[in-house]
Amino acid sequence: MGQGRQDSQYLAKMKKVKIKELISGLQDFYLLSLRGLVGIIRKPFYLKDTIEQMDYAGAGTFLIIFLVSLFVGMALSLQLSAELSRLGLKMYTGMIVGISVIRELGPVVAALVFAGRVGAGMASELGSMVLGHQVDTLRVFGVDPIKKLVTPRILSSLLMLPALTIIGDAVSLFGGYYIAVFVSHQSSTFYWSSIREVLTFENVFAGAVKPFIFGYLIACICCYTGLSTKGGAIGLRRSTTRAVVTSIIMIIVSDFILTRILLYALGFPV
Repeated sequence: MGQGRQDSQYLAKMKKVKIKELISGLQDFYLLSLRGLVGIIRKPFYLKDTIEQMDYAGAGTFLIIFLVSLFVGMALSLQLSAELSRLGLKMYTGMIVGISVIRELGPVVAALVFAGRVGAGMASELGSMVLGHQVDTLRVFGVDPIKKLVTPRILSSLLMLPALTIIGDAVSLFGGYYIAVFVSHQSSTFYWSSIREVLTFENVFAGAVKPFIFGYLIACICCYTGLSTKGGAIGLRRSTTRAVVTSIIMIIVSDFILTRILLYALGFPV
């Protein structure tokens, strides 16, 4: 009986410790996210670091976004053409492709690719700096690590992910155009007129807001996970994996929440 009571007390104590660690971790994450965002408008401005991060996040991810978006648009157009032709509605392929890409697929696909490449790089780089005591060295010299390391990454994500999303949307629409016109033998003029019809304020606004939210989430999650790295090479592997997995989950969850909010705010019946 005494041993069982001790085991139950130990388990209860461990649960309390885990809850405290979770609350403490969430608090640290929110503080880092807030300080990193506020650092954009506070001096000093690390312009060189920001440009380097923008080059890594933007130019380094362009080709991947281009290829992924191209084949997503082609696959979507091919599937829709096959299904709609059974109903005699093949002419609506362009409209459905446009709405799907601009409102949903474009921002989500770009964000997932961004998290897989840029987010993983952020987490591994910051984790290596933590393990190499470079972050502690910054503190010794009186440099704020969040202002120096986190803010440039947040700013570059806020600027580059929307730009990459616009490029990805355009590439997806051209991929859909190729399949619709040259494979399914639809009218080129009608395809682009359908695309112009869906370029309304509601659709464009819904597709433009999401990349900013996704970019901010990815940067904050990956920076926090990287700066929380412990345990050598194994810890670095775990933190990088956790950063990417958490970012992907949060992208999907936040996409659903944002879609629900935007549909309600823009007056769509839901």
